[in-house]
Amino acid sequence: MKKMLLLAVCGLAASAQDPPAPAAIEEAGLRQLRVVRKVYVDRITGGETAAQMRDILISSLEGAKLFILTENQERADAILRGAAEDLVFTDQHSFSDSLNARANLGTTGRTSRSSSGASAGLGLGDNESEHSSERRHEALAAVRLVNKEGDVIWSTTQESLGAKFRGASADVADKITARLKEDFERARKIR
Repeated sequence: MKKMLLLAVCGLAASAQDPPAPAAIEEAGLRQLRVVRKVYVDRITGGETAAQMRDILISSLEGAKLFILTENQERADAILRGAAEDLVFTDQHSFSDSLNARANLGTTGRTSRSSSGASAGLGLGDNESEHSSERRHEALAAVRLVNKEGDVIWSTTQESLGAKFRGASADVADKITARLKEDFERARKIR
């Protein structure tokens, strides 16, 4: 009996040390997401365009009406932090191909009484080259929602080469907002 009791206690102690399952961690984050009412969007780190990305992200989040956005960090339930980069560059491609053939044939002869000579030549050539430049626009952002205790309760990474009617930064901000909206709806369904 003592051995069974000892085994049961050891089993409970061992199970208390097991890490939580990924599904349990996700559900805990969604539960915390459900209670967020006010969000402060912190300064986004990155290149020169990171400040613009912050403004575009604020505009996109405001349009979704998920949270009250505040400029006062002390009043916020959670803080949105992250990094972003918006690059405009030229993608250049060059191609060159050529084909050439040359042939020459010639004889000359000279004697005291006569001279003779023959000569021939042939030349072919083909050269093709192509050069193209394409202006590209690419944006990338990785953001996370952090509660007051400093725990990350939600995160995503989004990238875009631009959309049909909007730039890459606006497309990334809309993708972040759409993902947050999906996860917020999932959080509302948890009991």
